[in-house]
Amino acid sequence: MLISFVRTLILYGLVVLVTRVMGKRQISQLQPFELVVAIMLSELATIPMQNTSVPLVSGIIPIFTLMIIQITFSYLSLKSEKARKIICGSPSILIENGKIVEEELTKLRLSLSDLMEILRIKDYYNIDDIEFAILETSGEISVIPKAPKRPLTPEDLNLPTPNEGLPYAMIMDGKIDYEGLVKSNHSLAWLQKELKKRGVKDPREVFFAFVDTTGKLYLQLRNADKEKGGTSK
Repeated sequence: MLISFVRTLILYGLVVLVTRVMGKRQISQLQPFELVVAIMLSELATIPMQNTSVPLVSGIIPIFTLMIIQITFSYLSLKSEKARKIICGSPSILIENGKIVEEELTKLRLSLSDLMEILRIKDYYNIDDIEFAILETSGEISVIPKAPKRPLTPEDLNLPTPNEGLPYAMIMDGKIDYEGLVKSNHSLAWLQKELKKRGVKDPREVFFAFVDTTGKLYLQLRNADKEKGGTSK
């Protein structure tokens, strides 16, 4: 029992490490070869985890081998467009100028019903409104609407818009986020001053606080302290 527990911990840590080394893509953004590697990793880790008669090294070596293969393929696809097309494939145009490209649907074995469902999910109900629909190598479908059907933007109205940054956390669960302070160009003295304005004596009274893109501080007190001030800006 103890041996199985230890082996599981080792393999779990190894798979997490290898996954981190291979990159941070979301599952929906995985290329075909990355998906294959992910599936094989889980299988290779499961076998020595369940069967203690299988040497642990029999799972570790293949896992590291797959990691090297994945990193090599990623590097090749990054440096060579030709290698990328071989490894990842090429995007396919499903709709062009409001017309469905039948040959591509047949080639990809994608039915009209499936295509229409995907378009409805993306809030496109009329194919004539679509300039291009492209099936990306990750399996996602990108939709480019025709110019008259595109959402209105401030640029279309010639309205000036300021550049926006990122909101940064100041306090999380009563603990000051010093990294957020630095990135937002604020000091600890500024934060303490702002808390004092709102009647907060100790950061531990705050459940969550952050600075938005305009520099305003928003905070939410813990449930036990809400009667003292509640959520404020």
